[in-house]
Amino acid sequence: MEKTPMSLTAILTLFLLLSTLAASSPTTTTDDAQSVYKAIQDFNFPVGLLPKGALGYELDRSNGKFSAFLNGSCSFSLEGSYDLKYKSTISGYISENRLTNLSGISVKVLFLWLDIVEVVRDGDQLEFSVGIASASFPIDSFYDSPQCGCGFDCDNGQVRKFKFNPFVSSM
Repeated sequence: MEKTPMSLTAILTLFLLLSTLAASSPTTTTDDAQSVYKAIQDFNFPVGLLPKGALGYELDRSNGKFSAFLNGSCSFSLEGSYDLKYKSTISGYISENRLTNLSGISVKVLFLWLDIVEVVRDGDQLEFSVGIASASFPIDSFYDSPQCGCGFDCDNGQVRKFKFNPFVSSM
């Protein structure tokens, strides 16, 4: 059987067909854990918005829809002030300096758990919105990622047992 080279017309037709398919389907990026932190930095956010140990992510660059994946749910306290919960999948829409329609992250305010629905970067501040209220924090508080279970109060992956309590005498 003799092989014949593809005609120029066939090559051009195939090229046009593949180009049309590529242009009509959204560009989705799926990558490993190291890249999820790089991906949020590409949109001008610090890595500390996600806890350590993210497994990967998906990002549709045509509309900014994203999902980040953790190894199960995750919770921790920050400086004794805020309790946070992350579901195993965090999703929403990401663009330069803005995360919207978030799902999968909750914060405890007084006795209520409220979903964080939006994060906006404004200069050196990050504004977190729970829909009915928002709070701003300095961006340098988010340069490091907290660890599930112990936040930033960890020693070798274990929760520190000693905590200063101003209401207990140290005598």
